[in-house]
Amino acid sequence: MSDENRRGGFWDFLRARPVTLPGGETRPAEPGEVPPGLRIATAYAWRFLVIAGAAAVIVWLVITFKLLVIPILVAILITALLYPGFTLMLRLRMPRILAIIVSVVGTLAIVVGLVWLVVWQVSRQAGEVRDRAAQAITDLRTWAIESGLLTEQQISDAFGAVVEFVREQADALLSGALTVGTTVGHLGTGLLLAIFILICLLADGASIWRWTLRLFPRPARAAVDASARNGWQTLINYARTQIIVATIDAVGIGIGALLLGVPLAIPIAVLVFLGAFVPFVGAIVTGAVAVVIALVYNGPWIALAMLAVVLLVQQVESHLLQPLLMGSAVKVHPLAVVLVVAGGSMIGGIAGALFAVPVAAFVNVVAVTLASGSWRTGAPPDADLIWSTVPRTIGRDEPDDDPTEGKRA
Repeated sequence: MSDENRRGGFWDFLRARPVTLPGGETRPAEPGEVPPGLRIATAYAWRFLVIAGAAAVIVWLVITFKLLVIPILVAILITALLYPGFTLMLRLRMPRILAIIVSVVGTLAIVVGLVWLVVWQVSRQAGEVRDRAAQAITDLRTWAIESGLLTEQQISDAFGAVVEFVREQADALLSGALTVGTTVGHLGTGLLLAIFILICLLADGASIWRWTLRLFPRPARAAVDASARNGWQTLINYARTQIIVATIDAVGIGIGALLLGVPLAIPIAVLVFLGAFVPFVGAIVTGAVAVVIALVYNGPWIALAMLAVVLLVQQVESHLLQPLLMGSAVKVHPLAVVLVVAGGSMIGGIAGALFAVPVAAFVNVVAVTLASGSWRTGAPPDADLIWSTVPRTIGRDEPDDDPTEGKRA
């Protein structure tokens, strides 16, 4: 087809067409009549604007109330992680209150233990790290002078400029210290709020969901219930897989750093563990930190060996552990991960990057369940919006994971 015909077809699409009357006769379109193509385009346009406006309002609310939203998301994600073990304890006839205590106290014990290990090794190796850092700075200065890259006077001038800048920015540094203090206070408040929400979700999550479900119109409740249950199962699969993968990554890279003599092996392992919860991006950043520490304190050859350890562990994770553990639960395309994590970090910083993938996976499976109508039959959805996030159990006939729903210890 020629370009003229294609252009003609497009303009014909936007041109007002003759109107067919009931008797089969036609009349020319009136001068002010809107062409069908333009009506269709505007119908899509205003619906898109409404959706974009609603999304913008949601993002604004999340940013405005982030001190409340972040603890809620943390509690939901930890609940998804603890829920399989929690329901197992209930099936074993353990009282609900005891199962809650074991779950919450066990989680806090693990977190406190990791923090203690980090503080213990940092305090134990503080002197060694300080000496190595001073030696590394001296070696770098000597190399810069001997290679002719910089002169000793230039280095001294640069050091003096840094000291002068710090002196001039004393007020800003003091303000920053006060900001850090405020942030620490917010973190403490958020931690207590997250623990309280976690206890409430474990104690009465089913009743909370039933109350939430009653906020929707009665004809929509079956679809909302089925799609939300599918999304919840996806979160459980995601959290379980990520905690296993993060543990294996941390142990592998931590042991590698320990065998190579890299200082701060335990803090490196903890950093890798936390970074694994930001898929794809977190592994790159934490691996780079481990290599840089090895380069500064152990030299280039140990840094290359550390890089080999990081790459080996990450390859085993991505090509063996992820497919084996996750299966068809959440098949994440790297492009989708990068875009979602980048968008989350732009909206909410580190917290946004952390929650971007699980939130997107939840929204994806909810939207697919509603759009495909699979909630009526219990069949898996036919297609996916972002990636494959099909829960292992689909539909409204899914049995409740909590065998003691409605009961109290």
